[in-house]
Amino acid sequence: MNRPALTLTMCLLIPAMCRAIGGEDFVAFTPVRGGFPLALRGVPVPLCADRGDYPGVRRVLGLFAGDLRRVTGRAPRVLETVPPRAESIVIAGTLGHSPLIDSLVARGKLDVRGVAGEWESYAIAQVERPLPGIARALVVAGSDRRGTIYALFDIAQKMGVSPWYWWADVPPARHETLFIMPGRHAAGPPSVRYRGIFLNDEAPDLTNWVRAKYGDIAPRGNPPIPPGIARYGHEFYEHVFELLLRLKANYLWPAMWDNAFNEDDPLNAPLADEYGIVMGTSHQEPMLRAQKEWDRRYLRTLGAWNYAREPDTLASFWREGIRRNRNYESVVTIGLRGANDTPMAPGGPEANMRLLEQIVGVQRDILGAELNPDPARVPQVWCLYKEVLDYYNAGMRVPDDVTLLWPDDNWGNIRRLPTPEERARTGGAGVYYHFDYHGGPRSYQWINTNPIAGVWAQMSRAAELGARRIWIVNVGHLKGYELPVEYFMDLAWNTGRWRADNLRAYTAAWASREFGRAHAPEIAEIVARSTRYSARRKPELLSPGTYSLVNYQEAENVVRGYAALAGRAGAIEQALPADRRDAFEELVRFPVRACALVNELYVEAGKNALYARQGRASANAAASRVKALFSADTALMSWFNRSLAGGRWDHFMDQPHIGYNSWRDPPENSLRAIHLEERNVPPPAALGVAVEGSEAAWPGGGPGPALPPIDRFGATRRYIDVFNRGEEHFDFTVTADRPFVRVSSRGGTLTGDRRIWISIDWPAVRAGDTVAYLDIRGAGSSLRVRVPLERDAGVHLAALSAFLETDRTVAMEAAHCSRNLHSSQGLWTEIEDFGRTHSGMMASGEEGGGASLEYRVYFTDTGSVDVAGIFSPALSVLPGRALRYGVAFDADTLATVTLVPPGYRTGDGNSDWEETVEDDARISHTRHRIRTRGYHTLRFVMVDPGVVLEKIVIDCGGLRPSYLGPPESPHGKLTFQEK
Repeated sequence: MNRPALTLTMCLLIPAMCRAIGGEDFVAFTPVRGGFPLALRGVPVPLCADRGDYPGVRRVLGLFAGDLRRVTGRAPRVLETVPPRAESIVIAGTLGHSPLIDSLVARGKLDVRGVAGEWESYAIAQVERPLPGIARALVVAGSDRRGTIYALFDIAQKMGVSPWYWWADVPPARHETLFIMPGRHAAGPPSVRYRGIFLNDEAPDLTNWVRAKYGDIAPRGNPPIPPGIARYGHEFYEHVFELLLRLKANYLWPAMWDNAFNEDDPLNAPLADEYGIVMGTSHQEPMLRAQKEWDRRYLRTLGAWNYAREPDTLASFWREGIRRNRNYESVVTIGLRGANDTPMAPGGPEANMRLLEQIVGVQRDILGAELNPDPARVPQVWCLYKEVLDYYNAGMRVPDDVTLLWPDDNWGNIRRLPTPEERARTGGAGVYYHFDYHGGPRSYQWINTNPIAGVWAQMSRAAELGARRIWIVNVGHLKGYELPVEYFMDLAWNTGRWRADNLRAYTAAWASREFGRAHAPEIAEIVARSTRYSARRKPELLSPGTYSLVNYQEAENVVRGYAALAGRAGAIEQALPADRRDAFEELVRFPVRACALVNELYVEAGKNALYARQGRASANAAASRVKALFSADTALMSWFNRSLAGGRWDHFMDQPHIGYNSWRDPPENSLRAIHLEERNVPPPAALGVAVEGSEAAWPGGGPGPALPPIDRFGATRRYIDVFNRGEEHFDFTVTADRPFVRVSSRGGTLTGDRRIWISIDWPAVRAGDTVAYLDIRGAGSSLRVRVPLERDAGVHLAALSAFLETDRTVAMEAAHCSRNLHSSQGLWTEIEDFGRTHSGMMASGEEGGGASLEYRVYFTDTGSVDVAGIFSPALSVLPGRALRYGVAFDADTLATVTLVPPGYRTGDGNSDWEETVEDDARISHTRHRIRTRGYHTLRFVMVDPGVVLEKIVIDCGGLRPSYLGPPESPHGKLTFQEK
């Protein structure tokens, strides 16, 4: 689809979702007949919540009043009792906790069907003459305290207040008039019961920012807190709690690298409970106790926690934690891992499983004694993270009422989901997911590299297979992950609302809310494309050799792609109102600029190494460009920290991201891990020539230089680099021996490298012409470059569909199939903006579903070919099951290929898994024989659900090394038939 058509299509999708993403937009900015006037001529109506309602509801009503002030310019009155007389008023409250609301229900004034008795549900409706002296009221009623809070924040978002107004400096548009549309507006219950974030890997960025803003905690002895601990106190967490509620989230694992939520600030836990935030602790911290609480007390005397060595001390430690938080809403993590996210003890399941079962028994006894005689009534979670999943696979079980929290592989690929038998457990199941990770094969903690398409592919599968009790995601330092965090929560709230085919519409609605409708489609395209670019190779994983410098113009296209996005983002920023530019930088432009710099830096480092091997004088210039780009990166990070939004977010760009040589992040950005060649260039000029498709250079490159074939339909031009091996300038000439050869330059004075583009005037080519030559002369030397021509092999343009073999390869985006054939048990669905190059086709349904994707291909020759399927790194999520697909040409017997075998182990030491997550793709190869030239049909057949096919590359003998594969082959309306 071309860009004007895309823009028109997206504009048509936005109006119903321009402020509220995924819900009815029931707030109007002009008077509406029969509607409720929330504000008229800049004056909002009074707000009332009964003083007997939850403190959190009354607190959030005050925040809602602030939202009205931000939009209208004037704050409403906030009341605890209804005034004796009022034309219009907002009454907010919780069923069973607000006498005002309950009286309206009892008198038949308020319909709470579908809300009463539900989890986190609400209704918003206008009520005429609700009380004596009150003409009308907008009644906001929640089934529970969070239901009421979500309703208020839902109205706020529909008024144009972003959930990120504080965290990303997003100002709402000003409106003097606000009307609630007529009718009853209801929502809930959510698809997933507990939906939350984990503030982990929070140092250095978040911790340094917290320290700069709130200082350190004063050291003390009871509870023990050493010096130098950043103050993650209630002043900080109130902003986190508010954000979570605005996102309709309800669950938090707090920062824990060097902090202890309950002890660092005694006000943290009661404030969380007041807001209605359900607190938990990380997968490695059981019984509501932070690891740092143990370390500060016992590390010097008893060492890291070890139940086999200190059972009584640990049991007492756990009991204190449960007793301390008994009056607050929590989900209790059970089990035990070793300190600092390590296995509990060596020896694997055989050595540890029985001990862990004993530990769970002790923990359950404590819960029974301290919280409820029936522990099954206490929400509990057992996170099957890393080696703990091995315990489960070896047969360890916990009571049915405990939620099983299935993990991903730390790279966004879920490792396991519940079987039909496990779905019957009363505790249900959930998912622990990652947007950020500190660990192998390489940490990624700097910037968002999480396309929401990948989130949908994994988490919708989790919802489908019944993992709906808890969704929690590691968000690192939080800031910078705004879009995927919000999408994760919206998907958890309503898993059926967001599908594979409306991902771009979601991003456009998000952009419209933050920056207005005018630029929303283009912003959505920039965000979708830039996150896909950063995910295909995370910045921390880049190296000088990641992208090919000689094949398919891959490295140059990567740099050009980022530069184009950065340029478009810059133009939009200039067109935005000044008060939205800080937010636009934080949410859109800065990530594009930052990743563009880092990718270009590594490409230039690759050029430096290649040019040095080729003897180019310009190798030194490439090294200088690397250093300049490093300085530009340093300046951009400093600008973000110290200038953006007046320096409000200082330290959020402290995370090192250049110079990795292991999984551990370097202490600072550095070029030490990138070897730069500095050549001693001799003064005399000397001719050098390099050609596309080869890293060699001539003279001295072996047999005479030859370009890859030029053909009529695919690679219609090739390049030659003419360069100097010395310092002195020289004149050069380029001469073709055939008149049909066109060159972009016939010579001149060489002051630096010169790229010469070669193309063919095809109508002038005679029947017997299969090769031409270029003579290059300069600095007393001459070279002849062979230019092979790939003739059209007996085809001409016609109106038949096929992918044409060119350059002895065929490359096809998976979505561009000739036919997509569903079956009664399976289908392939396109996921927008998925994967490394375009999109993905996801197999859904039953095992052996049989749905097929067909690709019409025209081969210009016969012989053996290699078919590479480029798939997502997804894993098999059911025990004993593989991830497989079928592939065949025409009527050949289907070959069943295993992508992921049963029992596949992720993690350090599995080189296959490490390569797969580093490459963000799993590449599978099959061999086939093409017996006749001409048309053939390649079939990819669904065997197992969860497989996502991104791209197909058929090597007919001409494939050259690259990271992303060759560009897509000619296809579609410009297609071919035999003469």
